[in-house]
Amino acid sequence: MKRFAPLVLVLLLLSLGAGPARATIDDALSFALEAADPYVKEGFTVREDYWGGDLPVKTTKAIVHQLFKGNEYWFWMGTDQKAAKISVHIYDSAGNLAEAESWQKPHFAAARVVPKKTGSYYLIVEVEKSPDERTYWSLAYGFK
Repeated sequence: MKRFAPLVLVLLLLSLGAGPARATIDDALSFALEAADPYVKEGFTVREDYWGGDLPVKTTKAIVHQLFKGNEYWFWMGTDQKAAKISVHIYDSAGNLAEAESWQKPHFAAARVVPKKTGSYYLIVEVEKSPDERTYWSLAYGFK
């Protein structure tokens, strides 16, 4: 039995590593931060706060966040599912679209806002299409 123990251990370790790779919120966050990179070079400070989860296709999630007049903000969304189309939009407390600009690229999305007043704003994230039943996403932000 002692002779087979190392063989069994090696086979067990190999079988654990042979499974399919799983997406995580951390993977999605790394893509969101990759989208932020050019803006950091423009002087934006990335906050440590971020949001994430997994959503079914055509499902939105609202995130309420306090923004301050006088600052400029970028919100960057990412997913590691390259075939997914995701989006982020920003609305003020009255429900009006507040973003100054937004963009989408394969597995990235971003929106910029310069708040006209300090208050609660609504960040609406969506997985618009994906080959997966549920898709991991993460949203990071920065300001200057």
